[in-house]
Amino acid sequence: MKAVLDESRANASPGDASPGNPSIAKKNRFLHNVKRDAWLYLLLLLPFAYILIFKYAPIYGVIMAFQDYNIFAGISGSEWVGLDVFRFIFGQDSFYRALKNTLVLNVYDLIAGFPAPIILAILLHEVRMARLKKITQTVLYLPHFLSWVIIGGMVYLMFSNGGMVNTFLASLGAGKIEFLSQKIPWLVTYISVGVWQHIGWGTIIYLAAMTGINKELYEASDIDGCTRLRKIWHITLPGIKSTINILLILQIGRMVSIGFDRPFVMGNSLVSDYSDVISTFVYRVGISSGDFSQATAVGLFQSVVGLILLLAANYIAKKLGEDGIW
Repeated sequence: MKAVLDESRANASPGDASPGNPSIAKKNRFLHNVKRDAWLYLLLLLPFAYILIFKYAPIYGVIMAFQDYNIFAGISGSEWVGLDVFRFIFGQDSFYRALKNTLVLNVYDLIAGFPAPIILAILLHEVRMARLKKITQTVLYLPHFLSWVIIGGMVYLMFSNGGMVNTFLASLGAGKIEFLSQKIPWLVTYISVGVWQHIGWGTIIYLAAMTGINKELYEASDIDGCTRLRKIWHITLPGIKSTINILLILQIGRMVSIGFDRPFVMGNSLVSDYSDVISTFVYRVGISSGDFSQATAVGLFQSVVGLILLLAANYIAKKLGEDGIW
């Protein structure tokens, strides 16, 4: 028997799948896994195709930032101008005003909007009545699904000079507040409405993180006689610290990016010095004027600076001993 096995091993080719040939064994194992989970891999095709078509394919269009792009000549036929488009953009005062407004509004959003869902999630986590908790969550989530066009109409009806709030103040004998036409009132309105719109959606993430906290920790704290504030400080917050770190890093990475709809809908000519941001600047000088090279160059600038901020925030978090994105 031993002689037969020795002869079989001697005649075996190097490519045979055997413990002595790990590459072939690994390949066969991969094919086996693909065959076993074929339907799961098939389900991945749709999101994979979406990422390829809508995320990676448009990267080719970045070339327009370095061209005097002509919509009729296309990318291949447009004249190459190098960094001239960037020099032109960086030479405009309106660009720096838009950049400053973008940073200012995002910083205010970070200060007011980032802690709000954390506080709300903790309050909801402490609610013991399940029915009240569900109703409250549903009411708070609803604004996230409203279009900013609808929210803008609501803001105008409530905070304009003849709106509900000023009408109520007038009935009390108080003076009207220019919510939508003066800098400070407009900023307060802009930030407050943004927090109201996003707070419910952010709460979902933190409540989901809280479900992963070991319940025995709360039971042990009850035995030790800890108050609710003690449990929040020593159990709940440490339990969601990694989630807070990751979301904070991502938020910092978006400091030079801002949505178009919110400042466009809530802004007006009276507060354009404060509401004109990068996205409205791109719309005005790039899309409306048909200068797609400028629009692409500003978008590329945002992406590069956003990536630098993201990497810097992640690096600082890791240096401080906190959890990063990777």
